[in-house]
Amino acid sequence: MLPRNRGTGRALDLARVLLVHGELAPRLALQTILEAGGYSVDVAASPAEALSKLDEGRYALVLSDARFDSTNQLGRNVLAYARVKEYRPATALITSSQMNRPRVARHSHELSVYTENLPNLLEEVAELIGLRAIRRYRPMRTAAVG
Repeated sequence: MLPRNRGTGRALDLARVLLVHGELAPRLALQTILEAGGYSVDVAASPAEALSKLDEGRYALVLSDARFDSTNQLGRNVLAYARVKEYRPATALITSSQMNRPRVARHSHELSVYTENLPNLLEEVAELIGLRAIRRYRPMRTAAVG
């Protein structure tokens, strides 16, 4: 059941996030954090399940586990599939385990989630969704002005 706006009683229009993560504990932790932040979260435990959910629903953001396999290809395949959907969700690879490399810049669409940066997770998710909205509606504003 969707949360309701106290004033109107109508269901709130929450940004939907698809979280694709192969490990149960991080998947549940990330789902809980995102839901506490006010997002509607669907989860998938495998790339195949994620593709099915992408065919059934519309998402503002798709977060895919970067470590499904040693080449990170399966997580990237989920994001590639999401990017060709007509509604063009924001996408990002996410990892919840320590990696032996420095944090990657935001423009590369990779998020690393460690205990010490959990407070920043919701801020980065909101930024990705905001950038998606700007990208989607910029052509509409240009057409209205011209």
